[in-house]
Amino acid sequence: MAYAGKHFDKASYRTYCLMGDGESMEGNIWEALNFAGFYKLDNLCAIIDCNRLGQSEPAPLQHDMETYKKRLTSFGFNAIVVDGHDVEELCKAFHEAEQTTGMPTCILAKTFKGKDFPNIENLLNWHGKALGDKTNDMIAHLETLIKNPGGDKLPIQAPVNDAPEVDISNVTLSAAPAYTKGQKLATREAYGNALAKLATSHGRVVALDGDMKNSTFSQSILKVDANRFIECFICEQNMVGVGIGVACRDRTVAFASTFAAFLTRAFDNLRMGVISQTNINIVGSHCGISIGEDGPSQMALEDLAMFQSLPGATVFYPSDAVACERATELAANTRGICFIRTGRPAVPVVYDNSEVFQIGKAKVLRKSDSDKVLIVAAGITLFEALAAADQLAAQGVNARVLDPFTIKPLDIQAIQENAAACGGRVVTVEDHYPEGGIGDAVLAAVATCRNVIVRKLAVNSVPRSGPPMELLEMFGISASHVVRACNDILKL
Repeated sequence: MAYAGKHFDKASYRTYCLMGDGESMEGNIWEALNFAGFYKLDNLCAIIDCNRLGQSEPAPLQHDMETYKKRLTSFGFNAIVVDGHDVEELCKAFHEAEQTTGMPTCILAKTFKGKDFPNIENLLNWHGKALGDKTNDMIAHLETLIKNPGGDKLPIQAPVNDAPEVDISNVTLSAAPAYTKGQKLATREAYGNALAKLATSHGRVVALDGDMKNSTFSQSILKVDANRFIECFICEQNMVGVGIGVACRDRTVAFASTFAAFLTRAFDNLRMGVISQTNINIVGSHCGISIGEDGPSQMALEDLAMFQSLPGATVFYPSDAVACERATELAANTRGICFIRTGRPAVPVVYDNSEVFQIGKAKVLRKSDSDKVLIVAAGITLFEALAAADQLAAQGVNARVLDPFTIKPLDIQAIQENAAACGGRVVTVEDHYPEGGIGDAVLAAVATCRNVIVRKLAVNSVPRSGPPMELLEMFGISASHVVRACNDILKL
């Protein structure tokens, strides 16, 4: 929020963030402190309530205020230690924060949990507990502490509304997709093309990345406006947090990207983003074993399951460049958390540039009146499915191929109708672990249907490094495995 105020809104509003000393041990906090210090966000004032006690035992530093101050200073903050129970000290500290330029401020407030409550102040085992039968006694005690209830009133300044008016209700590509059928292009590169087009057409489209911009292609926005790119470095939790922050109050359309495998680190921020009803677009590239030689540490094989578990999230899995550009445009105009799964390998363009895509609407790429089995696939495995359909046709077996486009919401009607047209025989194939991916989504879609059999092909074990096509074969999601699965299901 502070970054948006300083760099996008260029307004005078300030951002305040209150934290506890216990939670300040979180890596998420230190990623944020590093970001704020690096970008010299002098419109940010952090406050850490150092009350010494955690839930089950004292916090690590307890009241070692000097160490707190040294740590915050080392991160580029103006660190101010105050008595957190002294209103005058607090007022002076907030005034100093407002006057400080070139660096953010952190007020380190030394406090005592349960201050002024007899037999509670500075004692453990009162964390998050109601006073119960002590309530009336405590109210009476506090009333004896009230001094000069009128007090001197500080003048309150009228609010300054100098943030610009913003409308992000209709964000469109500045130009339609312009590819040739059969042309090979990675969907990650098509995402970069779409991002640049969106940024060209609307001045409040921003991109964030975690030091992967030359791999995710988010760097494409730099050609449009370098000021609308936020480098978050290898701090994925904070990258998502910053994305949520700049999108607050519907003032920007934020796209945060990195390798999809690294987004597992940011899941808590996404979960809390759902609770906060945030609007943010996440792009995860280098999904699955098809990234090849980079190896299993960088292969996203659980990302579909992760994002499908988030209430209200929209999960896009575009299979070619045209679909990816349109998925990016749709995400820009869809509320809630949107996830776009992009791949590393260059794949053929299969859709016309004029193809219309909708959330929750699948595409059937191969179809006849005598189809015997339905193959559901997306991304790299869609092309394995199409190759398998060609091989099956040579054997005299017609197979129907369906591209879901969005995994959540899934086009349940299309799944059910096409499954019925193929005799209830369905094979799913995905570059993902079997849990929580395309196969499970299809199984849920046909759960109420009678006489439907689903065979799931997925990466069933921890993979290894190697050439992409060899890995698809090794881990059972290549065209030859699809053919075998279809022939097997036809025997039932």
